[in-house]
Amino acid sequence: MIKEFKSVKEIFGPLIFVERVENAAYNETVQIILPNGEKKRGQVLETSKGIAAVQIFGSSAGLDTKETRIRFTGETLSVPVSDEMLGRVFNGLGEPIDGGTPITAQRKLDVNGSAINPVARAELHNFIQTGVSTIDALNTLVRGQKLPIFSASGLPHNELAVQIARQATVQGQNEQFVVVFAAMGITHSEASFFMQDFEKTGALERSVLFLNFANDPSVERLVTPRIALTTAEYLAFEHDMQVLVILTDMTNYADALREVAAARQEVPGRRGYPGYMYTDLASIYERAGQIKGKKGSVTQIPILTMPDEDITHPIPDLTGYITEGQIVLDRDLHRKDTYPPVDVLPSLSRLMNQGIGAKKTREDHAGVSQQLYAAYAEGRSLRNLVAVVGEEALGEKDRKFLAFAEAFEKKFVQQGRNENRSIEDSLELGWQLLADIPETELKRVKPEYIQKYGAKYRKQ
Repeated sequence: MIKEFKSVKEIFGPLIFVERVENAAYNETVQIILPNGEKKRGQVLETSKGIAAVQIFGSSAGLDTKETRIRFTGETLSVPVSDEMLGRVFNGLGEPIDGGTPITAQRKLDVNGSAINPVARAELHNFIQTGVSTIDALNTLVRGQKLPIFSASGLPHNELAVQIARQATVQGQNEQFVVVFAAMGITHSEASFFMQDFEKTGALERSVLFLNFANDPSVERLVTPRIALTTAEYLAFEHDMQVLVILTDMTNYADALREVAAARQEVPGRRGYPGYMYTDLASIYERAGQIKGKKGSVTQIPILTMPDEDITHPIPDLTGYITEGQIVLDRDLHRKDTYPPVDVLPSLSRLMNQGIGAKKTREDHAGVSQQLYAAYAEGRSLRNLVAVVGEEALGEKDRKFLAFAEAFEKKFVQQGRNENRSIEDSLELGWQLLADIPETELKRVKPEYIQKYGAKYRKQ
């Protein structure tokens, strides 16, 4: 039942406080009618003692406390969805901005979705190939997983995001793979970069883009990832598609959350962020997964830029607790002109072992991954020693590990922005690099795999 009020008490930034309101519900949508007749959308953030706090989607210009009318719809914020959304571009509120025809909605769904019952969650064990060696071989992405990328200002996380969106595939016949790409708080130049890359490479045909701009109201940023995930869940669980959701940049999202919390005059937590940020982020990240009896899946790659490159900052810290690993981009590798600058040592995929092995990737995958990691870690530690004693003080074996670390970064980590390596390509490249390590030091791969896959690269 629609109820209209003309009792605006106060307008504070993106918030409108309406008094003498009864039975308003949390997340209820409202229609805001300006004195000039213009209509805007809003959502109830809080209700207490007859006062409802409403966040407005859009600018608050033109509002006043005397003539503005607020209509409470009795419904939650919903978005029209359809498989016609593939190949289309929308703004942060789910409205088309590509000049195409309006979407014919097949359903209208609550943007907050519904939590997947833990009992109904299916076990995750299917490999997603991104074409990026440092991810596929060492930090494998599994269908239904949430695997964030931790980056920093100035690093090429946007380039890596579109490369993954362009190249990602799933194994198996009759598997329709699509990408839902949501960008929050981006500049118009960044939006142009995303659009041009998706259109030029043809990736747009199997993608849905949601773009929230930096000059859009902050409150809209809080809705964008939820609309994207609602669309992804519809495509996955109603149309049996394998959906990869890329969310960039979650730091902009968290900053918008802090801004709205400050407008509500809430008591701040760590570094000014609201104390419920963990719960809020979890309501987004936990929407990844697979459901028993459903063919489709929702996989997430959230991207965040760490403020001051501090991995202990609340945003990456809480994200790490909720998600299943992280891919960490490194400033020093970027300075060496290495792309993608993935530092494999702090990177981790907690579900990797469930998605690799015989009949999934290859039987030697686990061993090769562990051996590459161990050899690179040894070479990195030797760099610190060389800085003190010089390379001349190293033995023959140590020099080989030192050389391996250099070759690993130049040949394995480094790859072209348009280079799409299969998992077989990445594993074979790993064996080539390991050929320079004494066989007695290959303690993490089975001898039979050394003979089967590595012998052809070793010097006789």
